[in-house]
Amino acid sequence: MSTVTTPATPPTPASVPHRYYLAQSTFRKFTLDEYHKLIEHGVFMDGEPYELLEGNLVHKMSRGTPHDVSLDLLEEALSRVLPPPWYPRSQKALTLAESEPEPDVAVVPGPRRRYGSAHPTPAEARLVIEVSDSSLLIDRHDKGSIYARAGIPVYWVVNVVDKLIEVYTLPSGLDETAAYTKRDDYPVGTTVPVVLDGNAVGSIAVSEVFS
Repeated sequence: MSTVTTPATPPTPASVPHRYYLAQSTFRKFTLDEYHKLIEHGVFMDGEPYELLEGNLVHKMSRGTPHDVSLDLLEEALSRVLPPPWYPRSQKALTLAESEPEPDVAVVPGPRRRYGSAHPTPAEARLVIEVSDSSLLIDRHDKGSIYARAGIPVYWVVNVVDKLIEVYTLPSGLDETAAYTKRDDYPVGTTVPVVLDGNAVGSIAVSEVFS
């Protein structure tokens, strides 16, 4: 089986107001500072399933067993190929201009104590990954646009439904129309390169991340 390359079609202006996550969000926008104060003052308990997306407070989708197994397998596979000081930081916040998503994995440079006072920024996260089953539309479109706008160079969607890894590259745009302009699909039977700062540091067999 071979890799399938398709254009990652940017959203049209008419479709920009639509966001799949808005059905789960509040109707009041929050700044990053306001969001941090809510956490600091205990409005949210530690581990509550919320994240800030484009100023909207969004309840994260529930995770099923296939999601969690694929995430565990993905972390194992990445840990084998990532050279120091890079490591996979799982389900922890990433601070962007108007958002603070909690991707399933962000590949960032260590040491881990580096993030003792602030979350990683797009300048540090060179690869961001979402493991998707019920959240597939949100991860492909909404979060894809958010990560592209932030300039994250490589974004993976580990598609649990179809058992393939979607690799998005070439982010373009600085407003709500931001999107990745290239998408490569890696089905079971192929290997996906792990690329950091334009250099392939290793590869992962797609079959490694699905049970």
